Amino acid sequence: MGDDGTRQQQHPAVEGSGAKAAELDPPLHAIGFEVEELSPSRITGRLLVTPTCCQVLHGGVSALVAESLASMGAHMASGYRRVAGVQLSINHFRSASLGDTVLARAVPVHLGRSTQVWEVKLWKMDPSTREKGPQIAESRVTLLCNLPLPEEHKNAGDALKKYSKL
Repeated sequence: MGDDGTRQQQHPAVEGSGAKAAELDPPLHAIGFEVEELSPSRITGRLLVTPTCCQVLHGGVSALVAESLASMGAHMASGYRRVAGVQLSINHFRSASLGDTVLARAVPVHLGRSTQVWEVKLWKMDPSTREKGPQIAESRVTLLCNLPLPEEHKNAGDALKKYSKL
């Protein structure tokens, strides 16, 4: 269900989304996260809870997903300038267990010249409908976004540009 109570269709992971995560964010890839939608206004993906993530989804994994997705979005939304997370607040509502699929969505709340705030929500996927089930976590990530990109990192946004929907 969407935030407005309407039913939203969930799409299976796109082909190569695991390889996409490997190029975009190696730590996310290491835990098995698959990036699906990627744009400056919305990032989505999914994670199958495996022993790599613990028997029950670990809160640190939820925080990793939140900060990673918000950082990718902020980097794109800032015109591929360097960003730095300065605050992460996360609430955990329910658990996700081994074998559950977790759906994630990050959207901007505030896109300022010097800071951005992103909201990241995680849901357990309903296995019968393959749509969003109960929400398991919600976070706010605040990032500085007016930082200059050092010359040695001038190509840092290339992978995001390659996969984003602009």
